[in-house]
Amino acid sequence: MLKNETIPRDPMILLSFINTKLRDQYNSLESLCDDMELDENDLKNILKAIDYSYNQELNKFV
Repeated sequence: MLKNETIPRDPMILLSFINTKLRDQYNSLESLCDDMELDENDLKNILKAIDYSYNQELNKFV
């Protein structure tokens, strides 16, 4: 469970939110998670449940 209360809880909205942040503000998932105080593995698991995984080369969940 993600502890940051400012991010969307719905997985599809979370996907859009995270990909937008990655595109516009962060050069890696690690930097996004560090800055937003998110657990990277929790985030990956939530999005994996809707069949998305992080692509480091593209810097987004696909």
